[in-house]
Amino acid sequence: MNFIAIIILAVIFAEFILNFISDLLNLRMLRNELPDDFRGWYDADRYRKSQEYLKVNTRFGWVVSAFDLIVFLIFWFSKGFPFLDRWVYGLNQGPVIDGIIFIGALVIVKTVISLPFSIYSTFVIEERFGFNKTTWPTFIKDLIKGLILIILLGGPILAAVLAFFEYAGPGAWLYCWIAVALYMLAAQYIAPTWIMPLFNKFTILEDGKLKEALFSYARSIDFPLKNVFVMDGSRRSSKSNAFFTGFGKNKRIVLFDTLIKRHTVSELVAVLAHEMGHYKKKHIMKSLVLGIIQIGLMFFLLSLFISYQGLFDAFFMDKKSIYAGLIFFSLLYSPVELFIGLFLQIRSRKNEYEADRFSVETTKDSYSMVSALKKLSVHNLSNLLPHPMYVFLNYSHPPVLKRIEVIENIGHVETQQ
Repeated sequence: MNFIAIIILAVIFAEFILNFISDLLNLRMLRNELPDDFRGWYDADRYRKSQEYLKVNTRFGWVVSAFDLIVFLIFWFSKGFPFLDRWVYGLNQGPVIDGIIFIGALVIVKTVISLPFSIYSTFVIEERFGFNKTTWPTFIKDLIKGLILIILLGGPILAAVLAFFEYAGPGAWLYCWIAVALYMLAAQYIAPTWIMPLFNKFTILEDGKLKEALFSYARSIDFPLKNVFVMDGSRRSSKSNAFFTGFGKNKRIVLFDTLIKRHTVSELVAVLAHEMGHYKKKHIMKSLVLGIIQIGLMFFLLSLFISYQGLFDAFFMDKKSIYAGLIFFSLLYSPVELFIGLFLQIRSRKNEYEADRFSVETTKDSYSMVSALKKLSVHNLSNLLPHPMYVFLNYSHPPVLKRIEVIENIGHVETQQ
């Protein structure tokens, strides 16, 4: 075992232990007493159910993580990578096709191994707590559609990356960066109109009091709103959500049908205002730019390590190849990815506060935003008291009680003015 292998092993176990500790601390934060802000919103039985939901999902996560780690280590130290490489090399299809087959085989194996856990999560855990609405035909269709999209969309970009690093010389990382950046930008345009409708039905919000209120608000902040879309989220889950996606004329504000069913018009205006706040504050564009910069850094570092013999020795590979180097580097890169991910989550939580502030300041209605958050938390069985370490490692949104506190302070200031 060489130094690179030791580093990768240390990182894998460190992340596993770090996540396990944060999970334990998160469970220890559970309290029988309902927070004051949620008195009158949660009944005792549903509050206990929310805590049980957290416990069940946390323990299930431990099983999945431990299983994945054990399978990976067995595959690694039983020399599964060189075995797969010899099989692929024997096909003699050229470095690019060989690479697609090599990586594709790993993806398929990972999908098959993960499938029982996905089924259990959907049809046992989510079913037990009253969330699952997914039927077996829908589950199977989603799986098939997902694999087809990976082939049609992921295959060409993977082929381009392999070809650039195989034939383009020292500038390969730059060509890859440009190609993937253009791909990411294109995805923002095609995803809302071509990809997302493959999995869900999107209908234009029908005329009525809600539509009038939403469009009236949009005009008040000079937002070019053409349509609000309703997504049939109830087809798969009873959980509620809303989101903003896309750019230009393909941008969409989407409300789950479950969200519309459970919230008042003023609450839905507050939620929409929050989503428009992300747009007005340019959060989506900034996140895309940061993502493109992150990809550039990754490709640059990849260019330094992709042919490093020590990286291949760590995985018992006698023959170097671009496609195997790509997989091995992704494991070596994981600590960098972890720290970047933590930074992006800190920024994401900041963005959520800014969008909340935008909603309250432009609607002049802090109560509706707070009541919307409370309803969402109660219905989705959200954890009201997450541990700070767990939030730091996992949350892209601030904890709901902190959001409510900040929103109420903003509303108090607005009232005084």
